[in-house]
Amino acid sequence: MKKTKLTFSLVALIFSLLLQAQRQEIKGKLIADDDVEGIHIINKTASKYTVSNEKGEFSIEAKATDTLFISSLIYNNKEIIISKEHEDSNSIEIKLDEKVSELDKVIVGKILTGSLQSDLENSNAKTEINFYDLGIPGNTKLPLTQNEKKLHDADGGSWGHLGLGFGVNFHKLLNKISGRTKKLKDIVELDDRDKCINRLRIDYESIIFENDTLPKNLRDEYFLFSQEDENFLNLCKKDNDIELLEFLQQKLKAYRENLDSSNND
Repeated sequence: MKKTKLTFSLVALIFSLLLQAQRQEIKGKLIADDDVEGIHIINKTASKYTVSNEKGEFSIEAKATDTLFISSLIYNNKEIIISKEHEDSNSIEIKLDEKVSELDKVIVGKILTGSLQSDLENSNAKTEINFYDLGIPGNTKLPLTQNEKKLHDADGGSWGHLGLGFGVNFHKLLNKISGRTKKLKDIVELDDRDKCINRLRIDYESIIFENDTLPKNLRDEYFLFSQEDENFLNLCKKDNDIELLEFLQQKLKAYRENLDSSNND
């Protein structure tokens, strides 16, 4: 009888410990003065992550003593240890502090880039997160835009034979002769430039003009001037935000010189 009671007590204790060790969905909210959408929240202890919505809300699996790592371009990185109170209430609020950027300094080492892969490496998370952890197919290709689909169709088509021992793609050939393929390539390239400059403008406009007095009505012209540079698209494809930020600073200097020259004339 005593042996049975002892066994039951041990089972109950183990079951209780297992329950305590289980992670649960904790609802969180990021508090800040500026945009709080798209900020990475990483559970370093469990190698889980999520992204905040436009209200700064997020949900992540965690338990008491887990460490959350908050990664953002415009806010200082932050680590929060989940407490028993957070676990019991299934909720947490995190106040973010805006990052003070000095454009004349380059930091070499572990920095936050806004890239999830880079931020995971900087957070020292031990387990690599992949698509299968999220339960979604492992395809990194984005769907084609409408203009990209048109270009793909113009550059495709079926092959025919002229009876001379080789085939000809008439659809592709006619589109090249008519100039339709080149026109569509130019449109897709312009789309790519617009997408890149719009992303950079969202991420860095406040930083670029923090200590610059360029009137707001001229900023559109400045960004257009920047994206028309022949090297701009290649820089975008490299996806190196530090190089892109340096490029924007150089173009701002060149734009101001052109502006001053025009005003003097």
